[in-house]
Amino acid sequence: MRKVIRFSRVFVAAAVLSSVLVIGGIVGFFVMGGFNLGVDFQAGVVQEVQFAPTAFTLTWDGPGNVRLDSDGGGMVLTHSGVGPARSESFPFDEYGTVGELVAAMEYRFEGLSAELFPGVSPDSGSSWLMRGALVDPMLGSEPHRVHFLDPADGEVVDIARVRTVMEYGMGGQTVVVQSMGQPGQNHFLIRVQADEGLPAARAETGAYDDAADYDGIADVYADAAAEPPAFVFIDAEEYVADAAPAYDPVVVPAPTVRPGDGITGILEVEWPDQVVVLRSEFVGSRFAGHLTDQIGILIVATLLLVLLYATIRFKLQYAVGAVIGIVHDGIIVVAFVIITRMEFNTTTIAALLTILGYSTNNTIVVFDRIRENRRLYPDEVFVNILNRSLSETLNRTVITTVTTMLAVLSLFIFTTGAMQDFALALMVGMVSGVYTTTFIVTGFMNFWENRKVKKARRGMAIASGQLQAGKPVLSKA
Repeated sequence: MRKVIRFSRVFVAAAVLSSVLVIGGIVGFFVMGGFNLGVDFQAGVVQEVQFAPTAFTLTWDGPGNVRLDSDGGGMVLTHSGVGPARSESFPFDEYGTVGELVAAMEYRFEGLSAELFPGVSPDSGSSWLMRGALVDPMLGSEPHRVHFLDPADGEVVDIARVRTVMEYGMGGQTVVVQSMGQPGQNHFLIRVQADEGLPAARAETGAYDDAADYDGIADVYADAAAEPPAFVFIDAEEYVADAAPAYDPVVVPAPTVRPGDGITGILEVEWPDQVVVLRSEFVGSRFAGHLTDQIGILIVATLLLVLLYATIRFKLQYAVGAVIGIVHDGIIVVAFVIITRMEFNTTTIAALLTILGYSTNNTIVVFDRIRENRRLYPDEVFVNILNRSLSETLNRTVITTVTTMLAVLSLFIFTTGAMQDFALALMVGMVSGVYTTTFIVTGFMNFWENRKVKKARRGMAIASGQLQAGKPVLSKA
């Protein structure tokens, strides 16, 4: 027979501890100034960029207009404005190399000049060609760049390097960099929070004013001893090239008040002729507020659905206990995020909802065992039923939590940035979830049952004439 652990002895102490944690979290929210909101909840710019070397450039000096379109299967040139419009397709499976593609374009369109970029082999595969989504498709006298990227043979861009360049280049504005796809694809999502507290000079000119709060340029020296490379701010007038170190400096331009225009410029200083903008969006404060409202609605809907499910499957007593457990776990995790000043963004919301689901699943398992034991032992005191049920599900709870924790711990150790915060929040939430189910939810159910038993005994006493109007009946004998 499995040994029954008397978890009920800790119910009162756990209730006191949870009260302290919840009150401390609420107080911390006001003392710490609320959440450390990420760019997901604030106005800012989101750009999806990919680093890919330039393969060739196209210029047009003939009559009419020429438009370049492309997709995953090839490129299309459309000539209009002079005579009937005509289109020519250049599928990659027919023109397998960059050299063949460039030669065919020049041959079919008189006035079109295609030039391979220095260092690019004409034998490079054309299937890796790509263009920015925001690039003007109309060709003209200015070189139109076409990029290419071979994940198997290209240079891997380090996300830490991108993050460092952006943070210093944006001059203190909040920047979040996320990697997308495989490392060799050099695909990143960059979010920049709009800074509304900038000097008036920057608001008018879109750049730092020398007389205001910026005087100089930033140099990033590619020193192997510096990890990451050090940014050294120097006065522009006093900068002498001969006095610079032997290694070449990378000049980071002054940050701009319009980060959507500045992201590409900052990145191109470090990675010239390689930045391809795939998507660019501006998130206004109204949308950020709408997102916050949606999160609140989502959490409230989750609580109502859990309440409804637990009431139908079990009883109201169980349902209220499950909701209290969800609220308790949510407050604990949110308090941890506030106190540690972890960035509160959509990743944090995902971690919070994952924790609530994990905790609810564990609670439902314990509920099912409690209901089963009440049927097997109908005459046993309810608190003993709770202890027995928790003891019988303890192995399952420990094994599930430990195995899940190992996977989450790997995420925490081997990742950085938002994923590391996600893993840390999950670990805190899993520990809180086990604690909540074991002591808080079952403790509340025991409290509910004791109140119900006392009420039933009081009703029986009144019915038997031992009590009247809440006072003992005095014997006349």
